[in-house]
Amino acid sequence: MNEYNQKRNFTKTPEPSGKAAKSNKTLHFVVQHHFASREHYDFRLERDGVLASWAVPKGPSANPADKRLAVQVEDHPLAYRHFEGAIPAGQYGAGTVSIWDEGTYEALEWKEGSIKVELQGKRLHGRWALVRMNDGKNKNWLLIKERERRGRPPDVPRQSQTPPAAPTAILPFSSADPQLARLVKEVPQEPGWLYELKYDGYRILSFVENGKARLLTRSGSDYAHKFKPAAQALIDFTGGRSMVLDGEMVVADSTGRPNFQALQNYIKSPSNRQLQYIVFDILALDGEDLRPLPLVRRKEILVHLLAGAPEPLHYSVHIEGQGEALLQAARGADLEGVVGKRADSAYTGTRSGDWIKLKCGARQEFVVGGYTLSAKRRSGVSSLLLGVYRDGALAYCGRAGGFSQRDMDELEAKFRPITRKTPPFREAPNLRAGETITWLKPQYAAEIAFAEWTREGLLRQAKFKGLREDKDVNEVVKEGGEDMDDLIEGIRITHPDKLVADGVTKKDLALYYQKVAPRMLPHVEGRYLSAIRCPGGAEGECFFKKHPEGGGEGYYCVSDIAGLINEVQLNTVEFHVWGSRAEDPGRPDVMVFDLDPDEGMDLAAVRQGVRDLKKILDGMGLRSYLKTSGGKGYHVVVPFESAMDWDAFRDFAKGIVGIMTEKWPERYTGNVRKASRKGRIFVDWIRNTRGATSAAPYCVRRREGMPVSMPIAWGELNKVAPNGIDMAEAVKRLKRKDPWEGFLQPS
Repeated sequence: MNEYNQKRNFTKTPEPSGKAAKSNKTLHFVVQHHFASREHYDFRLERDGVLASWAVPKGPSANPADKRLAVQVEDHPLAYRHFEGAIPAGQYGAGTVSIWDEGTYEALEWKEGSIKVELQGKRLHGRWALVRMNDGKNKNWLLIKERERRGRPPDVPRQSQTPPAAPTAILPFSSADPQLARLVKEVPQEPGWLYELKYDGYRILSFVENGKARLLTRSGSDYAHKFKPAAQALIDFTGGRSMVLDGEMVVADSTGRPNFQALQNYIKSPSNRQLQYIVFDILALDGEDLRPLPLVRRKEILVHLLAGAPEPLHYSVHIEGQGEALLQAARGADLEGVVGKRADSAYTGTRSGDWIKLKCGARQEFVVGGYTLSAKRRSGVSSLLLGVYRDGALAYCGRAGGFSQRDMDELEAKFRPITRKTPPFREAPNLRAGETITWLKPQYAAEIAFAEWTREGLLRQAKFKGLREDKDVNEVVKEGGEDMDDLIEGIRITHPDKLVADGVTKKDLALYYQKVAPRMLPHVEGRYLSAIRCPGGAEGECFFKKHPEGGGEGYYCVSDIAGLINEVQLNTVEFHVWGSRAEDPGRPDVMVFDLDPDEGMDLAAVRQGVRDLKKILDGMGLRSYLKTSGGKGYHVVVPFESAMDWDAFRDFAKGIVGIMTEKWPERYTGNVRKASRKGRIFVDWIRNTRGATSAAPYCVRRREGMPVSMPIAWGELNKVAPNGIDMAEAVKRLKRKDPWEGFLQPS
């Protein structure tokens, strides 16, 4: 274990320390998928208390014709067969590790330079051989699947090079829109996400039927003639079955990384490049539409279907969770990025947010609207003039350079037939000294890498990567423009930078309500709303909005997170709700007491009032919950099963406050008049009246510091002031256990 331990700092890496152990009679193996500087698979066999280990760049193949390189590495401790996780940047093997397969094995032969085993795993079965190569290095082996002598057992999925035979069936659809990923800035924190590498190539939907294959790009063009090896492999592999697959066609560069320019070169000269079709989803099989199935189920079908698939077909391996670690590994390996997918999502063919993408660097497609030629050049292309579609028109975004002589010659030839006299942009860029501009019909999209967007909405340090003839130029928009900056839960936030309070913008407020919505909505949805709207921003006047848009005497409510965000778009800052549900407005089910102290009263007296009220409620057998008001006092809230009408409900609340004022007349009053609360706390019971409202849990209050009316635990009464929780603190508290857990459950 010396070599293993010397390579690792166990104060920084979560990997198990190297300690030899005793092997049991049952021997185990594991195959781990390792996203490191170069993606590979680690094949490990238990032997003499350690895991003998090999790195397999392309992974094991169940095709006996494939001889996979396996580089022997240092022995690993037995505990490593259970290891999954992220190895931090700067550490040996930095990246993410996930278990791809595991099981038991029998050693049939183990001698110098030759190992034969029989595996019983979840994916790998049967006899396998490791044979050392005679190349003088002693570390390079070949991993080979041996042919079965007596035929394959019926339950072994990886032995055949073609899927099991099935009756020929026609496809349930002849075309489909690809599922699109929404660009985001951060990895989601909630569970239920799968993550894959984002591959730098052409998105291809494959339709295989009746011994033919169509390989459709995003624009609907059939590239089967350009990717002949993949098309032929699909035809041969499927054996007459019908299916629709979704994946990325890529070509690796000299470092082994998928590279868009390498793919472009392959299309121009297919003979000298290694094509790979990396498949990550299946939409149909044997006449059955699989799109309504959850992603995890479609993945299960796909991984078994592709078992033993020949080159250039590959299954796209995913990991569960650990999105941030995979993103860091992708950055370290100089890859394009990571795609996250909800494990339970159907395939809808939309940009719904069920798929997201996180990029390692700024990069996207742009429409080419013209090109320049500088005074120093007589021919060619000096820079491309780029744009994106916005509100139906082409908006200028900047220039890109970085062409080889071959690029310039090819671009000039492609552009020659599509020149025009007028600029296609809504606002044309200014002509620079000594240059000429050739305007183009917007028929080509280009892949562009760039440093950042400037405040003026222009690209900085933009570099041409290649033309995207697979993309429909009419679909090219600024990635993350509306999706990230202006679009929240499908609602476009206009004037996102408008201040609603000192230091808080309209967008900040929308993002806050988006984050607290899972906790807030159960207390708001389906209840009549009185919204405090502030269209004038921080310095303007506000008003109560009780009735639906367009007038009328009815009331309105929100039913989901989009409704909540739409209210913010309409300049709502505060949400106040009825004590009854809209479906039964005459039967209240939430009673609220607001303890409002006289000016200058000590906070300790207010807290004592809360305790006194709770004691009375406890004596009546009533469950009560506590929240800050965001002002001077606290709210004590009591859930009810709706059995009383409003008159009885109001009288009951008044009676509770009457007990307090009778018992402690010097401390409390139930009279709303200012004169009556001199030196006392007004315990407001009047809001328990039909049509009255109170600040909803998690509601922001438009006061200094933008405090929140925040649910807190009873044990926090002496620790949290009535205005002591702001928006940032409220969001942090979402990681804690809900202090109002059980509030909505019947008593």
